[in-house]
Amino acid sequence: MNWFENLSPVIQALFATIFTWGVTALGALIVCFFKKINKKVLDTILGFSAGVMIAASFWSLLSPALELSEELRYIVWVLPAIGFIAGGLFVLLSDRFLDKILKSSKNLKNSTSLKRNILLISAITIHNIPEGMAVGVAFGGIASGVPGMTLIGAIMLAVGIGIQNFPEGAAVALPLRSEGYSRFKSFMIGQASAIVEPIAAIIGAILVIYIRSMLPFLLAFAAGAMLIVAARELLPESVKENKNLSTFGLIFGFIIMMILDVALG
Repeated sequence: MNWFENLSPVIQALFATIFTWGVTALGALIVCFFKKINKKVLDTILGFSAGVMIAASFWSLLSPALELSEELRYIVWVLPAIGFIAGGLFVLLSDRFLDKILKSSKNLKNSTSLKRNILLISAITIHNIPEGMAVGVAFGGIASGVPGMTLIGAIMLAVGIGIQNFPEGAAVALPLRSEGYSRFKSFMIGQASAIVEPIAAIIGAILVIYIRSMLPFLLAFAAGAMLIVAARELLPESVKENKNLSTFGLIFGFIIMMILDVALG
């Protein structure tokens, strides 16, 4: 672990999001072996990921934002509150934009399931942006000396995002395969949906390192985006058929993240 600690935060964030990208690729690789994923397993994974991301949004991002805001002698809650709202609105507006496109496509004469799959790819790709940025902000915040930011917390945040990327990779690749794409092409498009995460992570880490006065806003922005992704994308899907499994996964993920970030951090 020492070699990783000695890396620059930008490289740490890059490695962390290469991992999340790799997990997406593993999910997309399922297209080579299966036609669908066991729904019980999928819902448990989604619940667990939501638990990790909800815990991380507070202990790894929002709480440090409040502490730093106090250290910088700001009104403690102002920038974190604005950042949190902005992060949530970013995800909401992105979803609304994609919903409008989808609604328009349904009215087109030549609309096909392939077009809906393209919109699914776009939706997953766009919501990967705040996830990548959250990882970059977490690692950049450590280097900037943000109180409450820990290496184990940043790593666990990346792990949580990586876990929930697994079904996303499959969610992109499997429908494409059903449209007649080759296994290879379906896999390549599926894994490519997470390519934005390393890019967003690098941007997030650089912003945090060089704009310390805006750190409370950036940390809270990432927290707001993460929480909305968990609330709108992960939990609703996971409780449709297996509410109990999703709930147990949520509790387990939340507790693991809390213990690692608070007790070991």
